[in-house]
Amino acid sequence: MSMINYASREINCKIVYYGPGLGGKTTNLEYIYNKVAPTTRGKLISLATETERTLFFDFLPVDLGTIRGFKTRFHLYTVPGQVYYNASRKLILKGVDGVVFVADSQVERLDANIESMHNLYENLAEYGYDLRQIPFVIQYNKRDLPNVSAVEELERHLNPDRVPSYEGVATKGIGVFDTLKAVAKLVIKSLG
Repeated sequence: MSMINYASREINCKIVYYGPGLGGKTTNLEYIYNKVAPTTRGKLISLATETERTLFFDFLPVDLGTIRGFKTRFHLYTVPGQVYYNASRKLILKGVDGVVFVADSQVERLDANIESMHNLYENLAEYGYDLRQIPFVIQYNKRDLPNVSAVEELERHLNPDRVPSYEGVATKGIGVFDTLKAVAKLVIKSLG
């Protein structure tokens, strides 16, 4: 849940990028980090073990305005994609204000997407969160590859509640900021 820093007049919000391994979560964050003005962002931190990596950084967007005189600072996190790092995934979700699910659009990754989405629901439920009550958007990444599922099929399997969804090619920045702006606006609306 968001934290208020009265000294700096900021509301700190946590957005977590969730999804299957190698789906594009890290690529999204790295693209955002490289495009956000250095004066408005913190340091990009990578917590890496032998086989997993979690990235996070914070930034203060200039175009989203203020809430009751407070600026909004977003802290962006990725979770490790592999299911066997579930404890790390769960820990990163603690106190989340918004979630971006980054789905890998490749046909052969549909089962991994479904498994990761179920895992997201389960992990949030352990904290007493309901994904239908949290600002949530989906990005269908890797749309530039030749073997992708139709968006309609991905929607049917991954988006039964019809949350906002965006097509993306994170390596080229396509859909990256559309996705971020959508979840950020939903987070701000939830604070109001």
